[in-house]
Amino acid sequence: MTDFFRNILDWIYGFVGNYGVAVVVFTLLIRTILTPLEISSRKGMRKMSEIQPKLNALQQKYGKDQAKLQQKQQELMRKEHYNPLSGCLPLLIQWPILFVMFYAMRDVANSKIIGQAFTFLQGGTPEYEPFLWIKNVFMADSPFKTAAVDAASLSAATAKTWVSVIQSLEGSQLSVILDHIRAAVPAAAELTQEQILDFSSNSAVRTTVETYIMPALQSMPAYTQAVAPVSGWANVSFLLFKVTLYQQYNGLLILPVLAGVTQVMMTKLNPAMQQPAANAQSQQNQSMNSFMKYFFPLFSVFICLSSNAGFALYWCAINVFATVQSILINKLLESQDAAKGEGDKESIK
Repeated sequence: MTDFFRNILDWIYGFVGNYGVAVVVFTLLIRTILTPLEISSRKGMRKMSEIQPKLNALQQKYGKDQAKLQQKQQELMRKEHYNPLSGCLPLLIQWPILFVMFYAMRDVANSKIIGQAFTFLQGGTPEYEPFLWIKNVFMADSPFKTAAVDAASLSAATAKTWVSVIQSLEGSQLSVILDHIRAAVPAAAELTQEQILDFSSNSAVRTTVETYIMPALQSMPAYTQAVAPVSGWANVSFLLFKVTLYQQYNGLLILPVLAGVTQVMMTKLNPAMQQPAANAQSQQNQSMNSFMKYFFPLFSVFICLSSNAGFALYWCAINVFATVQSILINKLLESQDAAKGEGDKESIK
């Protein structure tokens, strides 16, 4: 499934020529496909709001007899033609897509940053994939990250990805890379290619990056210039963290902040979060909803801070499109309800 999504992204990229734009187009495509399910979900939520007083009345009347209560609730839902799962279906589809997209963007980003590292190791300067204020969409949107690759990003790439990128290199390119590694790391002078570029496992990746790749990168003038910190801002204590502000920073933290803001907007537009509590059970649900109102925005900020900007852009785009979609669908359903109300009045006359 990850490869399928990655192929779609690559196909869109072939038309638009920018991965940031490709992510936005892909997101719009996904939201468009899910629109019928979203409309059905919203109808289900509105229906639930309508029958909630009746459910509360049943709770008060049969609360001490759970078997009888469940029977009456099921009878009411059948009578009202309400399916409790109707509001959950879009969410059940969207979350798997979100996780698959995370891995797809991670695979794309890992391949790109490894290629960028090898460009540095050949004595060149890689061409980054920019998007608006972001210099390299495959690194995090943050002034505390450079556009250039770092040890953490390279170590996070899988052995399979490293091997795939190495196999795409020409023999002459690989020879130059090995020469620079051997020049920077004396212990590698007599080692073979297989011993230096050991990507036999994910643990071997971390060892190779720390022992050979990073020392070699730090010996390349273009790389040291790309990761130079702002004077006086190297490894500075900030709250509970150590941060470095770079001269060639990659972003401005706009996507993480936007992710949190749009998540709050989505929560406010979700009817399931707005239902009043009228009994002990709904009080429990209200407590859970209150927790979710704070958890999801904070989680959104965290995930976009710790992910490459491409995935953070997808996260924000899905929130923005979902918010706009919710507003439009709510207006559509309100107009339908108003028209139905007018029709009922006419029939009474």
